[in-house]
Amino acid sequence: MPDADGFDEFYRGSRQRLLGFVYALTGDLAEAQDAVQEAYVRAWQRWSTVGRYDDPEAWVRVVASRIAVSRWRSLRSRARAYLRHGATETVPAPNTDTVEVVAALRQLPEEQRTALALYYLLGMPIADVARETNAPVGTVKARLSRGRTALAGLLAVTELEEAADA
Repeated sequence: MPDADGFDEFYRGSRQRLLGFVYALTGDLAEAQDAVQEAYVRAWQRWSTVGRYDDPEAWVRVVASRIAVSRWRSLRSRARAYLRHGATETVPAPNTDTVEVVAALRQLPEEQRTALALYYLLGMPIADVARETNAPVGTVKARLSRGRTALAGLLAVTELEEAADA
């Protein structure tokens, strides 16, 4: 078991200096915080060894800077790959019909909405929907029926409102 008191004292005494150092390296506070946090986690896991070093802060500083550099290299590699392979295909924006269906689905009870999404959007058989939702098959069929009816009513109201506005 690592020496918790010794580690806590070490952490309190060094965290600000280490964060400032890694922040200066990265120029990004969030990245610096992540790298420093990960370095302290690794130090805690090895505290029985690291705590006996002449300068445990130096060990954590090296680990934190390596983590930060590794993340930077990963981001740089991703950026190069992006430039090399071009932009990924963009997903088209949802059309108005999709937006209306989603808005109508949000008005349904969660059980009906879940059953409809699993059955119609994912194409799951009724037995699988029942297993996924921990409901009997008959209950899933009722939820699908009631959900379709409610959805049809909600979408019809939307169409009537649009016709009245035109």
